[in-house]
Amino acid sequence: MSKKILSATTLLIAFSVGLALSQDKGGKGGGRGPAGPGLTLTSPDIEDGSVIADKFTAKAGASAVSPKLQWDHVPAGTQSFALLFHDPDVAMQKKMDDVTHWMVFNIPGTATELPGGISADAKLADGTIQIKNTANRVGYMGPGAPAAGPYHHYTFELFALDTKLDLTEAASRADVVKAMDGHILGKGVLAGRFHQ
Repeated sequence: MSKKILSATTLLIAFSVGLALSQDKGGKGGGRGPAGPGLTLTSPDIEDGSVIADKFTAKAGASAVSPKLQWDHVPAGTQSFALLFHDPDVAMQKKMDDVTHWMVFNIPGTATELPGGISADAKLADGTIQIKNTANRVGYMGPGAPAAGPYHHYTFELFALDTKLDLTEAASRADVVKAMDGHILGKGVLAGRFHQ
């Protein structure tokens, strides 16, 4: 009996030592320690997965405003952020394209939020740039899925980048995505649902 206990104890100790050695303590080991939380995107105005309130949608007409967005767990080395708000439930013109509701980039890497109700100016005071949405207007465009059919899933995607993008407000969504490629340190997602 004591041989079985001794063998089990020896096996448990060997496993624990192996597990401890597999953790990277100082960058010289081959393993990785437990990952910390990734970039997290939240909003006091939209709970993840919930129905988006009318004041942020096409139901509000021209008075629709952008919601407040907040983030934390920013990756080290972040120089700027880019934000894409889109409706992935649409296939425009029988292509992979969907509806771009808002695209913002060069948000300062020190920022932890975008306030609600951002103006439709192409360039903001802090250097943040907003480009044209699918309606060919600069700034935020609220969700507007028709009443007929299911709820659409409107998705905010925040990207932490290791650089500022060398683009202007004349850039397209494709230009911004191409410029981000190879510079993404982290991504946070928040989704809301809507139909009229």
